[in-house]
Amino acid sequence: MSVVLSTSPLSPADRADHWLTLVSDTFIPLDVVLHEHESSAGTIASRRLGPLQISVVEAGPQTVSRSERRISEGGGEYLTVTLHQRGTARLTQDGRQALVRPGTFTCSDAGRPYRREQPDHFRFTAFRVPKQELGVSDDDLRAVTGTLFSGSSGTSGLVAGYLARLAEQADGFDPYTGHRLALTTADLLAVLVRERRGLLDPQAPEAARGMLARVKEYVLRHLGDPGLSPERIATAHHVSVRYLHKLFRSDGTTVGRWIHRERLERCRRELSRPPGAAAVSVSVSAVAQRWGFVSPSHFSRAFRAAYGMAPSQWQADARTRSGPGPGAA
Repeated sequence: MSVVLSTSPLSPADRADHWLTLVSDTFIPLDVVLHEHESSAGTIASRRLGPLQISVVEAGPQTVSRSERRISEGGGEYLTVTLHQRGTARLTQDGRQALVRPGTFTCSDAGRPYRREQPDHFRFTAFRVPKQELGVSDDDLRAVTGTLFSGSSGTSGLVAGYLARLAEQADGFDPYTGHRLALTTADLLAVLVRERRGLLDPQAPEAARGMLARVKEYVLRHLGDPGLSPERIATAHHVSVRYLHKLFRSDGTTVGRWIHRERLERCRRELSRPPGAAAVSVSVSAVAQRWGFVSPSHFSRAFRAAYGMAPSQWQADARTRSGPGPGAA
């Protein structure tokens, strides 16, 4: 669930100091200068998906900067990707400037100074991700800071579209799914960095990471559909079935095995809900059907093979204690 913070209950005279606190507490230590005689109300709505923080920010004209002094206060381990939706902005970092408009996005590295000037009332969605999740060096990250990315074409368009959908649906994901989608976000950003850095070899397996991340995101959104098949997935992504299988082989698995595992994991989590959870009275067959299993007997055999007991026994055990089902770790 999103946490919403706002200065709207305060008088204009009291908003500036409180806004500085909200911004720094939500993101990283920052300096904020408001450019209105009477400060407009500002709002930040934030949601966590695993290591990823998603924040929708709306406020009046201001300049936000990250100085060496602020860097020394912490937060240098994050990269922030900002999808701009309203107003204009100018981001300066690493000797470059990006003139931002709606439909574009930028990246800022909290480990080095930067400045973001916003002369208008604005709205953007910021995605804060730990840099260690990307698996790229700080030197590689310099290729994407202070740079404008299009949200409509190429790899950057793929990243923008994925992030926009993720933000829209963030409140509907369970913790496990949210965490997996956050890791997909890191994969996509790593591909973007390496492409901009000129390190993406079209013949290397890593060149397909962006497509694989996109495919997995699609599969996770359609797990409950029993008709989900390699043919349908390939058609949805304009690739051949053969290429789709190659993508999953590079990840050490197969299409069918990955789908099967993800479906079983969601069933396990739902059946592990302790007494008092909203869906604890749902039958095993209903849980199986919700996640794409057509045959109850097939589901029961698959569940027992994966977790060592029948799904009905797993659910019964969960009802007798407050923790997750056996072997959940």
